[in-house]
Amino acid sequence: MNSFIELLRNRRSIRRFTEQTVEPEKIEYLKKAILMSPSGKRRNEWEFIMVQDKNTLTQLAGCKEHGVELVAKAPLAFVILADTTQTDIWIEDCSIASIILQLAAESLDLGSCWVQCRLRGQQDGTPSEDYIRQLLQIPDHFAVLNLVAIGYKNETRKSFEDEKLQWDKIHEEKF
Repeated sequence: MNSFIELLRNRRSIRRFTEQTVEPEKIEYLKKAILMSPSGKRRNEWEFIMVQDKNTLTQLAGCKEHGVELVAKAPLAFVILADTTQTDIWIEDCSIASIILQLAAESLDLGSCWVQCRLRGQQDGTPSEDYIRQLLQIPDHFAVLNLVAIGYKNETRKSFEDEKLQWDKIHEEKF
C-alpha cells in the first residue's frame, strides 16, 4: 500500500479510460469509502447515484457544454448530490465525499475525474443540475454538485514533484 503522500502525488485527473469494466469488489470498496466521507455534524445529507449503464453515461455527458465528454467513455460514474433542506454546508460535504471517492479510486489503481455541474449549463442555457435531475429522476430539493467519472486509466499523467510544488502558497503565522 502506498503512503498517503504517494497517493496524493499520483492522483491526477484522468480523462481517458480503457473499456475494461470495474470489478464488483472494487465498486464495493468505492461505495464503502464514499459512505465513510466526513460531513458536518455527521448529518450525511449527501447522496450518490452510481451509473454504469452506457446509455445513461452517454446521456450524462450531455449535461453541459464543455469538459464532460469523458463521462460517455467511462465505465462508471457517481453523481454527487445533497438534500439542501438538511444543511447549508452541502457543497463542502459533497466536495469532501468527491475527493474521498477519487482517492479511493487511485488507491485501487483506477483513474478518476471530477466534472463540475453546479453553476454550469448546456449550450441552450439549461442548467446542468436541471438536466441531470430530470434524467435521473432526482427530487427538486436535491442539488447536484458534480460527477466523478471512474475507470481504468488509458493515459499517463506525470506525478507531482516536490520541487515544483507552490511552496510560496503556504504562509506561516501571517499572510
